[in-house]
Formats: sequence, structure tokens, C-alpha cells
Amino acid sequence: MDNSSNFDEVSDPGYQPSPSSLDRNDQSAVETPGYSTMSGDSFMFGRTYSETSAFSDPIDDNSYSSEPSPSHLSVTKSEAQHQAILGRLEMKRQKQVADDKLDDQESARLELELMKERFSKLLLGEDMSGSGKGVCTAVTISNSVTNLYATVFGQSLRLEPLKPEKKLMWKREMNCLLSICDYIVEFIPKSQILRDGTALEVMESRPRSDIYINLPALRKLDAMLMEVLDSFQDAEFWYAEQGSMSSNSTRSGSFRRVITQRKEEKWWVPVPCVPSNGLSEESRKHLRHKRDCAYQIHKASMAINSSILAEMEIPDTYIASLPKSGRASLGDTIYRNMYTADKFSPGNLLDCLNLASEHEALELADRVEASMYTWRRKACLSHSKSSWNMVKDLMSDNDRTDKNHILAERAETLLFCLKQRYPELSQTSLDTCKIQYNQDVGQAILESYSRVLEGLAFNIVAWIEDVLCEDKLVRSQEQ
Repeated sequence: MDNSSNFDEVSDPGYQPSPSSLDRNDQSAVETPGYSTMSGDSFMFGRTYSETSAFSDPIDDNSYSSEPSPSHLSVTKSEAQHQAILGRLEMKRQKQVADDKLDDQESARLELELMKERFSKLLLGEDMSGSGKGVCTAVTISNSVTNLYATVFGQSLRLEPLKPEKKLMWKREMNCLLSICDYIVEFIPKSQILRDGTALEVMESRPRSDIYINLPALRKLDAMLMEVLDSFQDAEFWYAEQGSMSSNSTRSGSFRRVITQRKEEKWWVPVPCVPSNGLSEESRKHLRHKRDCAYQIHKASMAINSSILAEMEIPDTYIASLPKSGRASLGDTIYRNMYTADKFSPGNLLDCLNLASEHEALELADRVEASMYTWRRKACLSHSKSSWNMVKDLMSDNDRTDKNHILAERAETLLFCLKQRYPELSQTSLDTCKIQYNQDVGQAILESYSRVLEGLAFNIVAWIEDVLCEDKLVRSQEQ
């Protein structure tokens, strides 16, 4: 009976003999190398038991030895290690989430502090003493747009996408500055019919006409310029500093010789480099297309900027500084050409002057503009009539034969031709004076926004021209 009970106990599929249940006197099987006390079937049973023990019927504890089995001990240890690893990963994840929250809070705090600083400077008129000696709001906003452009694009000297943090700063702060235009409105009449048929005329507000027309266009031009820069993410060309121009560069290719006047003056500008066999035809076509787009954006921005400046009032300080004689301001050579010629040709006059630099062109623009307003003022003062009649008569055919009026028109034509021939010309003294003494906030925003976009578009065109020039030079050397 004892043997049969023992046989039944061993035959139980869920039974797994413990070391203590083995015969203590039989040690040969245990000490024999390479021999296991568990057969293949018993190993399978043990694995099945370890997996299904939680769902099996309860078994009498007396049928087991007081010591746990080795396989059960190893499974328990592995589970404990697994749980420890999961715990460490969870703690690391929670720490990362906490760090991200702290970073977000810090970023929000810094952004709030920046907004406070901008708002304070706006109210103080950039006068940190608070004594009320600061500039007006319009000039403060104009300076803010200009300074923001210098911060974001001042170090951008390459044809490549803008860094994400710089792009985010540009969008965030420009949206803040442009939001002022949402509250610059004008009132227009609108007809309204009541239920009883009574017709009323009420006033409704809408954005001021110049803002309503120009601000959406400037936003669109801004987005287009960002798209032009982003299109050069994976470009075939690269850049190298002029001080590091050597054959041991990280990328094999040619380095451009600095032969243009612009490069000689701006030696700090990085030099574009292209592969030794030049750019691919697809890349050249892409560069030309983006150059044409940037050039059109430049023209549109310049047109908006010129129209806004033309609408600004001429400061009294500029009128007081005008010369008494336009001839003395221009010189005898230019004056005789403008006065004696039956058909005035500003292009031929500029060819005869043979301007050698942008500085000379800007100096001539200042003198021509001052002479133009001098002759206009003389044309107005030559009439002894009322101001309203004087304005009407200045547009009449009789007064168009007046010498001062003819000279003023020809000076305006010469100035326009000069700005077309030198599109990169800096602002004239009158433009600077208008911006300095302007008190219209809407005009200040439109003028500064269009001016910085004009400068960015011009730089992009110049960068693309540099790359195309380098590619042309490399291909000519190969031929």
C-alpha cells in the first residue's frame, strides 16, 4: 500500500519532487555530471505548473516540502528583477514629466517677463527714468520692429532655413506688435432698416484703410520669405568662412575668390561653396526661381514702404533746414541740365554724373530731394491768394509753366530714376526725419514692417546671386 501511494503521488501531473523527497542514501545520481534528476516530461510539467499555479485548484501544503523548488525560486527572482526595472523606468518617466513641466513653467515665466519688458518700454517711450522725456509711441514701436529684426536676422548671413527658436521669436513678437493694428479703426456709415421699415444710418468700425490694405499684404510677403528660406533645407552648396579657405575643408569643392566690391567691403560674410563639378541643373533652376520670387517680394515691400513714407507729414524741422536756393543745393552742372533742356532725360543725366559708389548716390538723392521741396515751397509762396485757391491753382495749366513748378517736377523724376537705378539705396534724410518725428502709430507699424521685409528680401537675392556666381565660376574653370 505504501508503494502504491507513493506511485500515485509521483504520478500526479502537478507533482514536482523536491530535493528532500529523494532518497538520502542515493547520492550517485545527483553527483553524476551531466545528469538531471528531472526528466523531459517532468520539466514540462514544472513549466506548466509555474504558469498555471494561480488558476489551479488549491493543493494540500503537506504534499510539498518546506523548502521552495529551485525553478520556482528562479522565477520569483526574475519577476522581482523585472518589477524593479519597471519601477525604475516609471520613476525616470515621472521625473522626465516633472522636468518638462518645470521647463514649460520656466519658459512661460521668461515669456511673461519679456512681455512685461516690452509693455513697459512701450509706455515709458524707452525712457527708463520715467521722467516723461521718452519718444512717442509710434517711434517706440518702429524701434521695436527694427530691433527685433536685428535680433532675429542680424546673424543670418547664409542661404539656409531660420533656426526654430529664431522663427518662433519672430512670429510671436511680431504678432504682439501687429496686434495694435486691430484697435486702429475708422468709422464708416452703414444703412440699417428696422422692423417697422424705418431706415437708419449707423456708424460701424473697420480697420483703417491703409492698414486694411497693406497689413495683410505684408503678412503674406513675410510668409513667402520664410518659405523661400525653408526651401534650402537640403542644398547642394555650403558655406565656409573666408579665414578658413583651404583645400583641407570638410567638404571637397571649390572656394570662391572674393572679387566683387561687396565682398571686399564685407569680408566677414561667409563664402558660398559648390561641388567641384558645379551644381545640378535642378538646383540651378530652383535657385533662379527663388531669386525671382525674392526680387518680386523686394519690389512689393519697397512699393508699400514708399507709399507709407509719402503719406507721412513732412516735419517742420526738415522744412526749416531746406536751402534757400535749389540751384545752390544741386550745383550749376545739374541745374543747367534740368533747366535748359527742352526734354529732360534723367537717365542721361545720371550717366553723365558717373556715380562711383552708393554713398555718392545717396548724397545726390538728398540734394535732389531738398531742391525739389525748395522749389515747391517757392511755387506756393509766389501766390498771394488764399490757401485753398493756391492749392487749386498749383494744379492748373497756367501754373504748370512756372519755373519753380517745372524744376520741382523734374527733380522728382530724377529722384525716382535714381532710386530705380540704385534699389539698395539707404533712406534719404527726409525719410529718416519722417520716421523720427512721426506720431501715427499705424503708419509707424506699416513703415517699419515693410522696411525690414524689404531688407530681408534684398539679402536673400544677394545670397542667391553669390551662389549662382560661384557655380558659374566653377563651371567656367572646368571648361
